[in-house]
Amino acid sequence: MTTESASTRSGRSSLPDRLLGTVERIGNKLPDPFMLFLFLFLIVAVLSTAMAWANVVVTVPGAAEETVIKGFFTAEGLSWFTTTLGANYLGFPPLATVLPILLAVGVAEKSGLLSALIRRAFGSAPRWALPYAVGFVGVTGSIMSDAAFVVIPPLAALVFKAAGRHPVAGLLGGFAAAGAGYSTSMLVTSLDALFSGITTAVTASLPNPGAPVNPLSNYFFNFVSSFVLILLAGFIIDKILEPRLTRQGVPTEETADAEAEGTNTGSAAAVPALSSELTWTERKGVIWAVAAGAVVAAAILAGALLPDSPWRNEDGGFLPKSPLLNSIVFIVFVLFTVPGLVYGKITGTIASAKDIPRVMGASIKDMSGFLVLAFILGQFIALFNWSGIGNWIAVAGAGGLESIGLTGYPAIIGFIALASVLNLFIISGSAMWTLMASVFVPMFALLGFEPAFIQGAFRVGDSATQILTPLNPYMIVLLTMLRKYEPQAGLGTVIARMLPFTVLFWLAWVGVLTVFYVLNLPMGPGNGIYIGG
Repeated sequence: MTTESASTRSGRSSLPDRLLGTVERIGNKLPDPFMLFLFLFLIVAVLSTAMAWANVVVTVPGAAEETVIKGFFTAEGLSWFTTTLGANYLGFPPLATVLPILLAVGVAEKSGLLSALIRRAFGSAPRWALPYAVGFVGVTGSIMSDAAFVVIPPLAALVFKAAGRHPVAGLLGGFAAAGAGYSTSMLVTSLDALFSGITTAVTASLPNPGAPVNPLSNYFFNFVSSFVLILLAGFIIDKILEPRLTRQGVPTEETADAEAEGTNTGSAAAVPALSSELTWTERKGVIWAVAAGAVVAAAILAGALLPDSPWRNEDGGFLPKSPLLNSIVFIVFVLFTVPGLVYGKITGTIASAKDIPRVMGASIKDMSGFLVLAFILGQFIALFNWSGIGNWIAVAGAGGLESIGLTGYPAIIGFIALASVLNLFIISGSAMWTLMASVFVPMFALLGFEPAFIQGAFRVGDSATQILTPLNPYMIVLLTMLRKYEPQAGLGTVIARMLPFTVLFWLAWVGVLTVFYVLNLPMGPGNGIYIGG
């Protein structure tokens, strides 16, 4: 029996519950992301107009001319907006990268390939290695997007119980690893495309934007981070979470009223019935899918290594820019689509060619909320860049940091801490990065930091704290799963058990970033720490 649950029964509010209630009350006062950015758009429109009437100009270091602030509510501003509304939306860079990757991931996910690979990873792990297998699958699970929060925890509980370990440790550990490590992966995901697209949009108006940002710009940092977080997740599950659950006497069997409890929460339907064992057909499909992916990867590598390859740059190389790096979206597309189609054909989940647009359409449908949000995000970024107010904030902010002597790595730590706090209230990573990138990427660029480095720093704050906030809808799904074992568990129970993951993930991830900063290591191919460094 947990302390949190006991406190709840006795009517006393535990400290985690009180803290959670405060976060929930504050967070509930925020509008949804669409209305939030509509409100911010109007604020920028009014401020830019006032500054334009005051004839405000700003001198950006390195720019040939002064930037004149242009107002939205002027003849020029209204003409600009009414003639570019559609272009502002369709020109929103993440659309060009995220949508193709979503189509490809949709094939791999809807065909069942991603789920089968995860189940294979769990099922083949020995008992002692199960926590680290959960860490691996959880941290790299962002490749499945939000589906990771629903698929991974019950699978982890299933294999933990089958191995004689505490199923709740697998359940909570799977969720924590998937959530706290969401922004990193050993593979390139749609999140990389999304973040890099937003960063590119923000840097478009900078006189010295540094190296171009693409979906691979944080790959080296992501790879090292994911390796560290995988080991750390396994350690926390094995040495902290599971022993604590055992000491507290948390049941290892589902209670008799689990079904009724799940019905009361209204989320039971979201928890799938899953098996860790693959059928013969599924195993055959995985083998052929992996083989197909290897053939595609070998063909791409061979084509790139040809002496006269069309994917080389003018100097015959690949860095800092080349057609190969500009083809990342295509490469990711085929590496997901081809294995997904092969797996689907063998297992029967994709029976004919007409099923291909069906599964692709299903993945786009799942992201319809983002497509709507992208409309207002595109308008906000376009106005921010067109008006010049972003340059003014960047110059003023950089000057303010310099005046108090906060210009080096301490400023980066402060930026990560701010992102961690905001992440408690703004769950959408794209919405929060749009907001923060508009201000901080130009500001830190004036201090000499590469946009790709700031994007990497944002990833730390964007992930570590999202498993603590009730504004994360998947917390309710997790609570439904947990109540099958502890019917009286509340959100306070969940947050108390997530805290070790958040704190240790945050510290370790900042540590990895610090190593990259101190040693001046590249964040990804062609992207370093300092502009021109």
